[in-house]
Amino acid sequence: MTHSVSAKLMGNARLREKRGGVKPWPAVRDDIARHLMHDKGCHSTTMVDYYALPQTGQKAWPGRAAANECAHDDKARTVQDAALEDLAQHLGVAKQELRFIPYVVMHEFEALLFSDCASFAEGIGRKELGGEFQKIRDQFATPEEINDSPHTAPSKRVEKLVPGYQKPFLGNLAALEIGLSRMRTECPRFGLWVAGLESIAEAA
Repeated sequence: MTHSVSAKLMGNARLREKRGGVKPWPAVRDDIARHLMHDKGCHSTTMVDYYALPQTGQKAWPGRAAANECAHDDKARTVQDAALEDLAQHLGVAKQELRFIPYVVMHEFEALLFSDCASFAEGIGRKELGGEFQKIRDQFATPEEINDSPHTAPSKRVEKLVPGYQKPFLGNLAALEIGLSRMRTECPRFGLWVAGLESIAEAA
């Protein structure tokens, strides 16, 4: 049996106050709710950077402020659980009835690219930087932990080595070179998220 799987990117960058960053939670919640209500067979997920999430005022994401007091391993999970709870309340349904799988990345998409530093360097056409990328990777238990301040986020580290680094273009090239399997192996939280999505597709 074969399954057809399609994906839709929700939200509109032109509606943001500025390019980049993460949209306020109420806007994201409304997008997700509208999509789930319109298509009864769809599932919705997120892939957002924990440190970029608004945490105060009307733009705040559920659980983001509270997560500041949590241990590192619990920060993303706190936001994910709170987002799930808030969406359930918004729609007036039980959490287990939601077709929503929230996923929060701790330190940017670029962290995943350190799963294979040689392939990362090869993918962006800078093979000579493989060793420099590896030095960064070796400082952390997993690529998902690469960061210790807003000035040393994964993309900032890459930009120091690759002036003019174009995140969407070069990041995608690197990801294709590295491959999903390697990222899943090296990045446990990312791997669990992908496995969860796969299990939904297999059950469809």
